[in-house]
Amino acid sequence: MTLQSSLTIDLDAIAANWQALDRASVAGTETAAVLKADAYGCGASHVALRLAREGVRTFFTALPEEGKTLRRTLGDGPAIYVFAGYASGHRQCFAENALRPVLNTARQASAWLSDMPGASAALQLDTGMNRLGLEPDEFARLGPLPGCIDMVMSHLACADTPDHAQNARQLACFRELTAGLSARRSLAATGGILLGADYHFDLTRPGIGLYGGRPHAGSARVVRLDVPILQLRDVAPGETVGYGATWVADRPSRIATIAAGYADGLLRTASNRATAYHDATPLPFAGRVSMDLIGLDVTGCPEAAEGEMVEIIGPNQSIDKFADAAGTIGYEVLTSLGSRYARSYTGARSSR
Repeated sequence: MTLQSSLTIDLDAIAANWQALDRASVAGTETAAVLKADAYGCGASHVALRLAREGVRTFFTALPEEGKTLRRTLGDGPAIYVFAGYASGHRQCFAENALRPVLNTARQASAWLSDMPGASAALQLDTGMNRLGLEPDEFARLGPLPGCIDMVMSHLACADTPDHAQNARQLACFRELTAGLSARRSLAATGGILLGADYHFDLTRPGIGLYGGRPHAGSARVVRLDVPILQLRDVAPGETVGYGATWVADRPSRIATIAAGYADGLLRTASNRATAYHDATPLPFAGRVSMDLIGLDVTGCPEAAEGEMVEIIGPNQSIDKFADAAGTIGYEVLTSLGSRYARSYTGARSSR
């Protein structure tokens, strides 16, 4: 009997998802990979080595510290861009690890050109998301781009809603701003790839689609999470389960307590809403998700026994299905999965 939950990550599934998104891109477009937030919680070093074997030559992280870790894993060769941009206090990290910032402001651009003359960087433009990137008038004031700016990019706000009018507006804005530039252009993440060839330009940047999440329909499932049953008990009609007494038995019930909770990334908003599985039998959450424990209604599953594992994410339930029950998105579920799980990896890995 184990008391620890098990998180299994299929590296071959990640590779298959990258292949599918690469095939979906127009010929001549490079397909990169986004590995920020520890590869969306899947383990950046493992994922990077597998994707490098697949032929990925360009990676993106959120922070320079993530880029540093990735460089140690990948060695020389692949390009590693940092979405957060550049500040002079991080000069040593960028220089020693050959990282390329995605410059988001004129101030960042000035600092980079002063501190690291001639070193490659990308420039981000705001085409309507109002998050990161230079506004069109700021971009115009920069004048001719120096040769070290090897990529100009932007980010779509509504790519997961294909018929949203903002997609076309941002595409038109990006085309207008970047017309005639010699630097490579990049607009599409996962959702943008699926919008079609007009959005692909020179390089695409899939993220969530690599890890089995929407909007990449039909993607291979990457993560499996199994949690052990610690205890079973009978609950009489009218009795309650968990903090706040929010679940009340309306019939003689059998309740299993399992060894995971919100400290493990199983969000409290899933209380009384989400479902676990024993083989294909659904086991509704009973009561509030607490820090380390969750109650399940296993009345309809006489096979459930102390010490057995139940599935939270896996063949019966995708990250998005669980996210729907918790009132969130698959991104949050993936990146919230905690450090207490016994992690294992399946699929071919680099011997590097």
